[in-house]
Amino acid sequence: MSFALMTYVVDLDVLHASVGSQDDKLRRMIGGRFKQHLDFYDSQFDHVTDEGGPSIRDAIRAVIEGGPFDEQYGFMYGYAYKWICEFHGRFLDNSDFSPMRAGWLETVDEGLKGLGVSAVSVTGLSYGGPPAPIPSSGMESGCGEWSLEECQKALEQWEAVTDEAKSDLDPYVLEAAQSAMEWCRTAATVGRGVAGFFS
Repeated sequence: MSFALMTYVVDLDVLHASVGSQDDKLRRMIGGRFKQHLDFYDSQFDHVTDEGGPSIRDAIRAVIEGGPFDEQYGFMYGYAYKWICEFHGRFLDNSDFSPMRAGWLETVDEGLKGLGVSAVSVTGLSYGGPPAPIPSSGMESGCGEWSLEECQKALEQWEAVTDEAKSDLDPYVLEAAQSAMEWCRTAATVGRGVAGFFS
């Protein structure tokens, strides 16, 4: 079984403020920009609506309005939050993290920590949940964030690593670590954070 980590550079304050904002214009703009994607998503999850659960558009509406939520379908609200993030943010290259095997994030984190980079954790982008009041996504997906300050600190730690130490890493782990540091560099350049979604 393979997994994926999708990452975005995004203003985390704006993203968080969208939850419960009751901003109907935002909801309509998300629906317009991602119409085909949302249609496809609903076609893949029609069993949810057949059971009486929310469509992805209903889930986006609930997240923006701050509820009501049907906790049985928490994963739908997690995906809705991802679409809101995609609207506000910019997708980052995740080719070193999609597809990936189980345990890959932990392996990359071990490599980063071995080099002295501890300010961020790629695993931390996968095992958290969306902000309240969005219900937990359960086992289907997870999400997490790196603040601007965490990204800046990670870059400082990365710059202190010698080429010799980097060359001691498994080349695939090093490539993934470099990719994660590029996420930090992009975030630091634009003064934003990083949000990640694991599935």
